[in-house]
Amino acid sequence: MSPQQVGPVTLADVARRAGVAVSTASLVFSGRGPVAAATAERVRRAASELGYAGPDPRAAQLRTGRTRVVGVSYDGTLASAFADPYQVTLLGGFSQELDRERYALLLLPEPLGAPEPNLAAHSMDGVLFALCGAPDRPGLDALAARGLALLGTGAPADDRVVQLTIDDRGATADLVHHLRSLGHSRIGHVTLPLGPAAPTGRVPAGAASDCPYADTRDRALGFLDAGGPADLIAVARDLTLEAGAEAAAALLADAHPPTALVCQSDVLALGAVRAAAERGLRVPDDLSVTGFDGIETPWFPGLLTTADQRPAEKGRELGRLMLRLLAGEQVASATFGVRLRLGTTTARAPRPPA
Repeated sequence: MSPQQVGPVTLADVARRAGVAVSTASLVFSGRGPVAAATAERVRRAASELGYAGPDPRAAQLRTGRTRVVGVSYDGTLASAFADPYQVTLLGGFSQELDRERYALLLLPEPLGAPEPNLAAHSMDGVLFALCGAPDRPGLDALAARGLALLGTGAPADDRVVQLTIDDRGATADLVHHLRSLGHSRIGHVTLPLGPAAPTGRVPAGAASDCPYADTRDRALGFLDAGGPADLIAVARDLTLEAGAEAAAALLADAHPPTALVCQSDVLALGAVRAAAERGLRVPDDLSVTGFDGIETPWFPGLLTTADQRPAEKGRELGRLMLRLLAGEQVASATFGVRLRLGTTTARAPRPPA
């Protein structure tokens, strides 16, 4: 600060010392406009000489009412978000669109079984509910009252949340129909978690089809719609290879084990492939396996047969919808297409022993 300076240094002080307009100095600090390199350097040098660290972002928020931050609420821990290829790919596509308008992301994890987080305590302009989760959110009223842009992928089930959903039920039924066309009749189903404390293991059909989580419930209903056996359903405690392998093992230990498994995610399906190998079963010769999501699996030597919801493109579409909501547009809920992707993990049912 110069000896003559009294009180805090302002952007106007920096502009005056650099010999530029305040608007030009503002552009240098915001990075949102073209400023000649020599001029920008002069402004930064003046700021350094005066001890000016830059505009207070809180003042900009008060002035504009915008934070240029979008929150992403999702089930699980912060670590789980980076361990799940589907979430990583989805959020990568979402971020690509928000990058164009210089929005930042605020990750808001919700560990299963933990107390409901107070989302309204965070400064942000919108919230993406990235995974389905529970249908009810106690804090939604506070978010809506602030006028935030609210976007979901099936939950929370509220008219104030614009949804981009997929046909979980129909896509799962297509997987079962595919397996039945290959001669499989004894088909098992590995589901996503049914709740925050549900252990891995076999469950009755009603436990899955009545699950409050929309994606788990609808995929289980699709399995049953297409003729999947009601007595061959197992739940995975979480979304990991290990849980998928354990749930698949519970089905493969049956006195009359399935010849095919329909898994509610690609990660669980890869766990099922591991469980098959541990039992000396070859995929797809002895056991066919299908997944759900369409993630990239460069470490896996084959190609999963799966319901491909194109997570990168889905993320980009969510980003485009969020930007429209942030711009004040009226946006209607929509459905995102899912397609059956045939791979190397399904084949004709093995012939029964003579």
